[in-house]
Amino acid sequence: MFEADSLRDNIARLPEVSEMDVMRHYIALSHKNHFIEKGLYPLGSCTMKYNPKVHEHLVRHTCFANLHPYQHEDTLQGALELLYELQQDLAEISGMAQVTLQPVAGAQGEFTGIKIIDAYHKAKGNTHKNKIIIPDSAHGTNPATCSLVGFEVVELKSNPDGRCDIARLREIVDENTAGFMLTNPNTLGLFENQIEEIAEIIHSVDALIYMDGANLNALLGIVQPGKIGFDVMHFNLHKTFSTPHGGGGPGCGPVGVVEKLVPFLPVPMIARNQSGYYLDYNHEDTSIGKVHSFYGNFAIQVRAYIYIKMLGAAGLRRVSENAILNANYLMALLKPYYHIQHEEYCMHEFVMDGTKQKKEQGISALDIAKRLLDKGYHAPTIYFPLIIPEAMMVEPTETESLDSMNAFAQAMIEIAKECNESPETLHEAPLCTPVRRVDDVRAVKVLDPIYQIKD
Repeated sequence: MFEADSLRDNIARLPEVSEMDVMRHYIALSHKNHFIEKGLYPLGSCTMKYNPKVHEHLVRHTCFANLHPYQHEDTLQGALELLYELQQDLAEISGMAQVTLQPVAGAQGEFTGIKIIDAYHKAKGNTHKNKIIIPDSAHGTNPATCSLVGFEVVELKSNPDGRCDIARLREIVDENTAGFMLTNPNTLGLFENQIEEIAEIIHSVDALIYMDGANLNALLGIVQPGKIGFDVMHFNLHKTFSTPHGGGGPGCGPVGVVEKLVPFLPVPMIARNQSGYYLDYNHEDTSIGKVHSFYGNFAIQVRAYIYIKMLGAAGLRRVSENAILNANYLMALLKPYYHIQHEEYCMHEFVMDGTKQKKEQGISALDIAKRLLDKGYHAPTIYFPLIIPEAMMVEPTETESLDSMNAFAQAMIEIAKECNESPETLHEAPLCTPVRRVDDVRAVKVLDPIYQIKD
């Protein structure tokens, strides 16, 4: 019973809103944003593909949702078995010896991988190794990660083909080189086909090769990074294995390593013996330690596990084959309308640019991206990689149909024609969105949306 003095004197003034009004409100609100069910999401360098709803249904089952990380291992055998198999599957896919599931984002996976490289050298007494070489087309997190771990970053220029300049690499590698960090395929959507030579150069000074696995969606079932020279890599489960990105998360960035780096993996690993599955702290004395509380983002791991098991080896290969086919199809459609610096067949993504429009009509890649919003599409990644002026990076992924890609290409072609016929429209775009063009620089610095609109 409540005490009398705890009861209200008057009825609470709460809004009376019907369920239908609430639903209409939130559905209308959702349509003001872009999402993969609404339209193609051509965000190059960050695979944004459809997340099957069966994953969402299964991961909400009480056998997963009601688990607690403090439960005794004996009561978690099913969950541990799932995690163990996911470790094994990712190791097989990548050609690595073992995989940790602990990191909860690609960037944290990078941090974990570079910490492992650091631990490897320190264990060998290589205290002089203080440099990591990174191509100029790298993801921005790569140099940031290396600096965070304490390494000096050495930039490697790309050659005219858009790949690593091997001659320059030979010049800058020395005894102080701890590692080489490479995205493959690279951010131009090109496969770095000189890996064996790169590996020979890097390994000759007892350095290690790290692969940024952000673009693994192009390699499934085709290339095993651990079999072609890479020593450590991270996966993006929220990209390659079709789990939600969320608003900056939740993600999952497992890290795979070759045999000689296994002692430095975070603990615990999931292991198996005759009694069942258990949390293995066996190499705790050499490990870099934990990089996240408990065992990582379990619900994301479950989704990735389901994705892998549903597709199987043949299905995973078809994912990459279709992603590559879709990207090349779109590139062929758009090549007559936008400049493409590297016209050879691409992998899962390609980079076109707006240099022609910039030169002839004074229209920037930003203008083109803003106008695309009026056509009902999310804009591609723009101004990245930095080595391509007015860059527009497009990745359709394998989940887009021929019809949806044709429609997207038609929208981009219409915009190319508008650049000639109505350039002022591009400068003023977007015209049809709930909020018109914002001051992008100010929007980053002033969070109040009232002050972000351009005068």
